[in-house]
Amino acid sequence: MKHRQSGLTQEVSANKAGISVRSGRRIEKGERNESGQRHWRTRKDPLEDVWDTELAPLLENEPTLTGLTLWEHLEEHYPGDYPYSLLRTLQRRVKHWHATQGPDKAVIFRQCVPPGQQGLSDFSHPDSPITVAGKPFKHLLYQYYLAHSQWRYVQTVMGGESYSALADGLQNALKRCGGAPAEHRTDSLSAAYNNHSEQQQLTRNYKALCAHYGMKPTTNNLGVSHENGAVERAHSTFKHRLDQALKLRGSSDFSSLREYQQFIERIVDKLNRRCQTRFAQEQAQLKPLPKYRFTDYTELSVKVTTSSTIEIKRSLYSVPSRLIGERLKVHLYHDHLECFVGQTRVVRLPRVYPETKSGRARRIDYKHIIHSLAAKPQAFRFSQLREDLLPSDSYKRLWQIADEQFEPRQACKWIVGVLRIAYDYDCESILANDLLQQDKDGKLPDLKAIQARYLLPGDPPDIPLRQHNIIDYDQLLQGQWYQQEVKHV
Repeated sequence: MKHRQSGLTQEVSANKAGISVRSGRRIEKGERNESGQRHWRTRKDPLEDVWDTELAPLLENEPTLTGLTLWEHLEEHYPGDYPYSLLRTLQRRVKHWHATQGPDKAVIFRQCVPPGQQGLSDFSHPDSPITVAGKPFKHLLYQYYLAHSQWRYVQTVMGGESYSALADGLQNALKRCGGAPAEHRTDSLSAAYNNHSEQQQLTRNYKALCAHYGMKPTTNNLGVSHENGAVERAHSTFKHRLDQALKLRGSSDFSSLREYQQFIERIVDKLNRRCQTRFAQEQAQLKPLPKYRFTDYTELSVKVTTSSTIEIKRSLYSVPSRLIGERLKVHLYHDHLECFVGQTRVVRLPRVYPETKSGRARRIDYKHIIHSLAAKPQAFRFSQLREDLLPSDSYKRLWQIADEQFEPRQACKWIVGVLRIAYDYDCESILANDLLQQDKDGKLPDLKAIQARYLLPGDPPDIPLRQHNIIDYDQLLQGQWYQQEVKHV
């Protein structure tokens, strides 16, 4: 019509518009037909015989049935009548039924939490495999998240979702942000709630922890993860950033756990820069922190066995042999444990965890019992802790070579002697490397040669000599010395 109004002929205008001359004439006369929605079928409904009588009643009874399940039902009862090519049609019919006749769905209500009102805690598994000093590092990521400002704190956690891990991570986060919110929200953590028969009860430690910081403990309903959606979304964004940072770094291996934690903190700092204005507003509404931290450990009492070991949470630990027979008070943290005799801390040990839920773990330090073992070296061969007493793969290799080279008694004496030298002279790795290097040139040296090389003689100490009078000894035998002392007193 635009071309016609400019004076062009019907044929030229139709060609410029890309339509036929006949259509152009109809449009010019006002005879243009508006296309409407079609309300009739162009072919017979292939599910007409079974939809209302069989399939729809099944959906009404159980709305979660899928199209594939319904097709398999038809194939079982009407073999060959409903081919697999009808599956997509059946799936569309099920989707349409859900939209027009299905049950109501749960509605997600977006929240606008005021500043200082809510902080959330949760644990998650990292998506990227991490190694520390070349060894796989199994751990969780604890994350604390302020709902209003989206400020966050993340730290690594050894083991599972324990109370000690929750208490340590939460208190570190509160200290970092400078205050406590009005309420603290988690999902149904076993560290915070005892979930029995769908009835949640606060654990005593977690309840006391929240009371110490003036926070109200809250939780989402069982099985409703989206109620904790704010921190779940934070998990997703952080783990994506962690994966990207590791790819940019070019390696997921770290020399120590401290280096890995510092790497995480740098990522978190970058994320927190985006919310500095909101975080400053929220900080002003947070409650001030108490002067002291709350206990972030579990207290246990154990007795040291005659093997100089203690057992805690299906894990066996060695302790210094002077503690045999003592009852220790143990403070159990998520990454270490501290042992006390009375109020005196006697040993601090890194914590170990079983590989499986039903398994067991050991953390044996040969330094705790080496002097006792040196007094009876033959006990090494059939000791239940033999493999754990060898501190590294290098020493395991040395034991294998020594057991092949020496006769059995001499082999036990040799490896125990080497371990004692390594402990007494603090040369564990150097000694192992030197001995393995010597083995490349020939056989291992015997124990006397090792002692002559590594046990350097020192200057004898000056001990002043004082000769007693022999008369004093005679008086002691006759009782005169005692009587003189009494008289003197």
